[in-house]
Amino acid sequence: MEAIINSFLLVAATEMGDKTQLLALVLASKFKKPWHVMAGIFTATVLNHALAAWAGEWIAATVPDQWLNWALALTFFGFALWILIPDKDDSNTDNMKWGAFWTTTVLFFFAEIGDKTQLSTVALAAKYQNIVLVTLGTTAGMMFADGLAVVFGEKLTQKISMKWINYGSSLLYVLFGVGILMR
Repeated sequence: MEAIINSFLLVAATEMGDKTQLLALVLASKFKKPWHVMAGIFTATVLNHALAAWAGEWIAATVPDQWLNWALALTFFGFALWILIPDKDDSNTDNMKWGAFWTTTVLFFFAEIGDKTQLSTVALAAKYQNIVLVTLGTTAGMMFADGLAVVFGEKLTQKISMKWINYGSSLLYVLFGVGILMR
């Protein structure tokens, strides 16, 4: 249960203000089909994060524990700094001719490659060494955060300062890094 909850919390916090959350907002606004957009996000996230979790579990099986703990802690500290740099939506949504579901699935899958949430999934899977539970938690975190963007969109971003959301997310990463070093 710890792997699911921590994966959910970390990815949900990380996704706030992330480029894929901005992409969810754009796609929901453009298509006006929230369920199709959410289904595309779900499909892309499960595929992307399952691959990332597999990579994390492989790393954990390959790298000796003493090095893995330091590498994971440094990774989480690096993410704590990275999250303080705001993302920009650099996706091109002008030629969306496949419909809401397929456009969302393809754009999300590729937008997640090398993204903070994907790399966090790799690190979480290396920490917990459980592909299924980490993928379940990170996917739930993505669905929560991106669901907020799809459903509430612009209203939410007017009420909550992204600066404070980023600070909170950064603090979570620091806590994860410290927790790894303390075991």
